[in-house]
Amino acid sequence: MMKKLIFLAGCLFTGMICFAQKDSIVTKKDRKKDVLLQTNYGDIIVRLSDSTPLHRDNFLKLVKTHYYDSVLFHRVIKNFMIQSGDPDSKNAKAGEPLGEGGPAYTIPAEFRTTLFHKKGVVAAARDNNPEKASSGSQFYIVQGKIFTDAGLDSVETYRLNGRKIPADQREAYKTIGGTPHLDQNYTVFGEIVKGLDVVDKIASVTTSKGEDRDRPLEDVRIIKAKLVKRKKKVP
Repeated sequence: MMKKLIFLAGCLFTGMICFAQKDSIVTKKDRKKDVLLQTNYGDIIVRLSDSTPLHRDNFLKLVKTHYYDSVLFHRVIKNFMIQSGDPDSKNAKAGEPLGEGGPAYTIPAEFRTTLFHKKGVVAAARDNNPEKASSGSQFYIVQGKIFTDAGLDSVETYRLNGRKIPADQREAYKTIGGTPHLDQNYTVFGEIVKGLDVVDKIASVTTSKGEDRDRPLEDVRIIKAKLVKRKKKVP
């Protein structure tokens, strides 16, 4: 009986390892799916960019291994962005400063001129490193604000060191808004296809002005993140 129990336990353990390994492998089918972030403020659906394969596959892997389940939006700034992905936030006490957690690796920057910080894009957070490599897990969703031509001219001069914003991107910043000063400094790797209203709700919550500055006073949590079938048209 004891040998049988040991054998069954061994099979179960092996099965768990195989399941974990399978979960951590990103397949071609995975790359054709969207990511559903189920939050306590509503659902957000993210479509990842094939133009940033390193960030895309890393995000898919983390979702498949349930890395983002229960993490908080730990940094929220209205008219700017909402940030999540710190694993230390899962069981964080009220008032605890967050934002330093993540896996022990970074992702090389994947700047693309076609991917810019309009409202609703998903981009990788990072620390102040010269290579501008991204955090292994922390990301933010842009809310931003609407700009005028004069405002964009100022951004070009004082924040982008004279780099000109393309005409189509200027139009986006003047209509739906965004955060143009972050362009080509942080990697944009996806975009929300459903749930912008949820982003607006989260961006409007009351946040701390204390040591845990910009952390929502009431937790905003990603309950579960999972891959979902991509729809051709998302209402």
